[in-house]
Amino acid sequence: MSQEANEAILLNLGEHGYIQGRTIGDDDVVLVHYFGGVRYAFPPSKRWGMAERLPIDYSYGSKTNPGMCDGRAVHCPQPFMGDQGSEDCFECNVWMPVGERPDGGWPVIFYIHGGFLQTGSPNDINPSRLIGETDLKCVIIAPVYRLAVLGFLSSNELAQEAALRHEPSGNQGFWDQRIALEWAYEYARYFGGNGGNITVAGYSAGSYSVFHQLAHDLYLPQEKSLIRRVIMLSNGPGVQPKPAPEVQKQFNHLLIALNIPLTLSSAKKLARLRNVPTTQLITTSIKTQYHQYRPWHDGKFVPSSLFPDIDNGEFARRMVERNIRLMNGECRDEHFLYGTWYTPNNSLGSLRRRLEADYPSAVCDALTNLYYPDSNLPPGVENWQDAFGRIYADVQVHMLERGFMNALAQTGAAHLLYRYRIEYRAKCVTLPPEWGVTHSSDMAMWFWGNGARLEMDEERVVGEALIEPLVEFVNGREVEGWVDDGPSRVQRVRRLRADGGVDVWVDEGEMWRKGLRIWGALAPARRDVAKL
Repeated sequence: MSQEANEAILLNLGEHGYIQGRTIGDDDVVLVHYFGGVRYAFPPSKRWGMAERLPIDYSYGSKTNPGMCDGRAVHCPQPFMGDQGSEDCFECNVWMPVGERPDGGWPVIFYIHGGFLQTGSPNDINPSRLIGETDLKCVIIAPVYRLAVLGFLSSNELAQEAALRHEPSGNQGFWDQRIALEWAYEYARYFGGNGGNITVAGYSAGSYSVFHQLAHDLYLPQEKSLIRRVIMLSNGPGVQPKPAPEVQKQFNHLLIALNIPLTLSSAKKLARLRNVPTTQLITTSIKTQYHQYRPWHDGKFVPSSLFPDIDNGEFARRMVERNIRLMNGECRDEHFLYGTWYTPNNSLGSLRRRLEADYPSAVCDALTNLYYPDSNLPPGVENWQDAFGRIYADVQVHMLERGFMNALAQTGAAHLLYRYRIEYRAKCVTLPPEWGVTHSSDMAMWFWGNGARLEMDEERVVGEALIEPLVEFVNGREVEGWVDDGPSRVQRVRRLRADGGVDVWVDEGEMWRKGLRIWGALAPARRDVAKL
């Protein structure tokens, strides 16, 4: 039956009832069917608890009174947003192709949004043209997850309380993502997707999340594994998350800023903290010294031996055993955008303190000793704000990505790795032109305009360089012509050049050597953190 663009559409979810979404189109051509704000879990009974999975008999609505899913997902309350959203934000957006589904269903991309784990939502992406105008026919499911202080606050007090409920504590945002992934596995079939063919993808902090979702999945029994392949766009594993003593320090700083006495009992501290209004909590949280709320080394979601296992080959062995392919890459000028995020004052001491908002103290010491052995700015670096952007981009993307890829390749997983590099910028990108191909500038290409339009010549370039290989990858087929196989495969990178050409760039120069050097230099710090 033909359908017009932008009309309501009713979807039968079997025993779970009905939801109403809408078609999205252009010039009366239907591009996709869209369902926004689809619930995947219920909120916890208390702030910072585990979200509650939907009961097996959950119904979204009836045929005559369906669940309304034709708008945008509720976003998690977060810094720098006037509309503070809702702490009941356990929703996702779903896009599905138009037309008859193939046998077994379309492949599924479970997409995790970025934003430093502090901001963002799945409403920030628009893959309608990607699905409707290219050969990437897949179901895209993008969840909301808890962010910043709501998503990654950890402490002894919270851990003791959670233990009484036999629940994990901390890393709430990661657990939200996992619950949403389990929902996607169960519900994909109603949207025409194949829950047994899930690619987990993400950009920036979403890519970092993908790494941790992969690690968590690999350490589960194989029968509980849901991930078939992963796409990590402009981010890598970073460093070992903070240990318990350091997240406790962050927690205590927050209590002091909120005038909650540290001498209170654990129960009274948490009661006072939960009574703080959402807006006040977020506004205060970003004014403390440790203003970036990130995962902690809990030994539950984050495996205790994670980074040592990357070095000793256990991580690669698990990938090979399950045949998990991994795509990972970078933009040429990542550091320009990174250099705008909570920049330090113009001194090495301020830069060191800024890094400690994100990373374990031992890692910060290793990085500053490695990058600034004489405490001076390196040649070609304008000031300490510029220095921060560069070191932050190296840790988040350029250098530790290389160390990670090399570690996997050296321990048996080279044939599973697909690396890319982007040096091309589409005209619809609105970031400052002088930033070049900086972090997030390639979103317009991966999402075929991401709500804007690529020009005709750009469509040809992007289609050949990125989308055609992406189609093969997501469908689980070998990506012909990505790079040649061989012992140096991990250093052979599919590159989209500034002139729009595609070639294989051999990553064997100073960036490669620096990446391996930094990965190796941080190994003692990784081991120290893992022991705490």
